[in-house]
Amino acid sequence: MADNLALRRFMDDLGLTHAELADRVNLEIGCLTGKPGTVSERTVYNWLTGKTSWPPVKHREALRAVFGCTGPDLGFVQPGRGNRAHPEDDVKRRSFMTAATGTALAVGSPAIAAPRRIGHSDVERLNTRFADVIASDHRHGGKLSIETRAEALADEALDLQQHGAASQRVRAALFGCSASFMSSAMWAAIDGRRFDTALRHHERAASLAAMSGDAAIQFRIWSHAGSLFRHLRKPNDALAANNVARNLPIACRDPLFASLGHARHAAIHGLTGDVNAVRRSVSRAQDALDRAGTGDIRPVWLAAHYDQAELDSLALAAYLALGRYEDAESHAHRSLGLLRPHMQRSRAITNARLARAQLGQGDLEPAVTTAMAIPAGLAAHPRVAGMLDRFGSALLDVAPNSPHAQLWDQYTHDNRRTPA
Repeated sequence: MADNLALRRFMDDLGLTHAELADRVNLEIGCLTGKPGTVSERTVYNWLTGKTSWPPVKHREALRAVFGCTGPDLGFVQPGRGNRAHPEDDVKRRSFMTAATGTALAVGSPAIAAPRRIGHSDVERLNTRFADVIASDHRHGGKLSIETRAEALADEALDLQQHGAASQRVRAALFGCSASFMSSAMWAAIDGRRFDTALRHHERAASLAAMSGDAAIQFRIWSHAGSLFRHLRKPNDALAANNVARNLPIACRDPLFASLGHARHAAIHGLTGDVNAVRRSVSRAQDALDRAGTGDIRPVWLAAHYDQAELDSLALAAYLALGRYEDAESHAHRSLGLLRPHMQRSRAITNARLARAQLGQGDLEPAVTTAMAIPAGLAAHPRVAGMLDRFGSALLDVAPNSPHAQLWDQYTHDNRRTPA
């Protein structure tokens, strides 16, 4: 009997406790069968410790709905069969799903099932899981597991749209759900520096968003595209993509969307060396943010991500790219003072940029101290690791024989980072 490390990792990605996972599974069982599940914390404990190596089919289907993964992907092993599929188990699964969706197959007749009726409750269930993906991204970011799960959930939303009976409004909402998940898969790939994959995700996400008619998710996808091209150091493409987002009607109606569009434009202009364009965009972003009402209902991805701290973080990126290190440091300190406690990855990114801004002003000791203070686990994040590598190279260029360079060299030797 061995611990189920795969399931534990998936739970950690979503930040789920034993009790919270039990509640999610029971909710999914209720959606599938019409009756609440009876999974307890003890049940989850048995899964994690390996005492239960192959849960009943309804538990596996509910776990699949929560995580977007099959039983073997979640670390479960069918006794005596390893991870190999088995015909008898497939029959049990089909029998359960047939009963759960209320379909009946006549003996001796073709297996033609009436389509399941899809409604707003299914859309709400998907939206809840989208919120989970957003929360996981804020805690970890860039992980392949987040990207894979988001892509699987996008497929699930499409499957409902293609095989269920639904109104046109619900179908559009399902396209929007699928586009939302693909936008998160795209961002996870960007954050993990898997840029070719991110470009493929963008194509699919943009197509799904267009079919949904959801302007908010279209904004997110094209705004992400602007960030993707910025990371690829293609400022003209980045400006063009971000302009698609900024010119959407929702950016004209809602100043919070407008503010994010201007702030990301500032970061892109930093690559072009246009100081006036950066200042103008930062100013417009601030004016729009000051006008944005706090009581308005916004998409979870926007409300959970964009605020004054993020505006200052994007301004920091812009001024750092321009080589205006004093302005960059000012925005860094302001962002760090406003960041929400759970946004540890964002804090690590901001500190890595702050260290570079301090180094750019010749403040070697504070710069090295700031860089070394980033927790080891966060320093292994692909974006942060890249920033710290560039910081080390800049330090060697500025003061190759200084004690600060020697200290940094020893620190990196003792704390070799591995990709997150």
